[in-house]
Amino acid sequence: MTQSSGVFIQSTQTDPVVRAGAVIRTEYERLHALLTTLVEPQPTAVAGDGEGSGTGDAEGAPDRATTASPASASASVTTTATTGVVGEIRRHLTASAETLHAAAAHAPESRLLVSALRIARSALDRHVDALDAAGDSASATAAAQRVEAVLSVHRAVEEDVLLPALAALPGGVLPPLVADYETLLRGGSLDTSAVIDVRPVPREQRHPLVFARYARLTPGGTFTLVNNHDPKPLHKQFEAAHPGAYTWDYVERGPAKWQIRIGRPTHRPCT
Repeated sequence: MTQSSGVFIQSTQTDPVVRAGAVIRTEYERLHALLTTLVEPQPTAVAGDGEGSGTGDAEGAPDRATTASPASASASVTTTATTGVVGEIRRHLTASAETLHAAAAHAPESRLLVSALRIARSALDRHVDALDAAGDSASATAAAQRVEAVLSVHRAVEEDVLLPALAALPGGVLPPLVADYETLLRGGSLDTSAVIDVRPVPREQRHPLVFARYARLTPGGTFTLVNNHDPKPLHKQFEAAHPGAYTWDYVERGPAKWQIRIGRPTHRPCT
């Protein structure tokens, strides 16, 4: 009987693409809901209510709540709302770029896909900047609609194309990348330590952990892997996933402790 640990049933929560897609979908739906608050009409200030409407106070002075114009009240609401929405969108874009996009950018199979996503990201950034600078409800609504349109494209490409491409890479890199993505969304930071000791890590989690750390390397960056044996299978997976795009240098060769310095070269291999 063959082992089934690496076999996943499509359209179930055991499939890493399905699970990752659910995370991505939830985040985009949250952003969509935030943008909807800017697109829908904002409530305007009411001149007054009850018996005091338009009559002023006991001294004959006008009620302070009635002196602010509807335009200024709307602008205040728009500024407050757009600031929060813009911050959430930028957090999402940064999280995606530093995890999912970074990993795919250095794999031959998905490099062009990420290049296309980055072109769309440039356009999206311009629309987000316009939303941030919106000074009235009409401008905010128009900018929010443009942001939402481009975000819809991003969602479709990430969920339908990018996630399956990442799942196909050796090393089971998708689950830890999604975990990193969620960490950044929560305002946390990623592990950028120079040494990764996988000896206390469960065996099935070691390769994904190393590949996820490699995905965050910038050109010229390195980290040192510490293991209790020579990780030859991991080396083969690196050669399959990133041929010519990584460095592998033994620092210590056992017998009880092995250390390998893994890096990303400054040059891009020819494909």
